[in-house]
Order: sequence, then C-alpha cells, then structure tokens
Amino acid sequence: MNFRHLIRMSRWARNPPSEKRVKLVFGVILACLALVAIERFIGWPDALTTKPIPRVKISQ
Repeated sequence: MNFRHLIRMSRWARNPPSEKRVKLVFGVILACLALVAIERFIGWPDALTTKPIPRVKISQ
C-alpha cells in the first residue's frame, strides 16, 4: 500500500464525510445498479441503439 493512501485514510478517519454525502453516493450507486439490472433483464430498446455508419472506400 502506498504511503499516500495511508495519509488519505487517516485524514478521512479524522474528518468523515457528512451523512448527506454518504446518502448521495449510495443513491448514485443504487441508480447505476438499477440501470444495469433493467438493461440485463429487459434489454436495451432498439430506438436508443446507434447503428454504425459504413465507410465508403474511394478507389483511386
């Protein structure tokens, strides 16, 4: 483990994040997990899928 990580952990132990910030982080993580679950079990809608544009070769 890097010495910098130890310093950061000691600072975080002395000044922990507020309850509001912890709730925000967990809310964002839950929202991401919900989106992954919806995409995994239901699927991604075809209307939101981008189709690659074929490149045309120009012969010289």
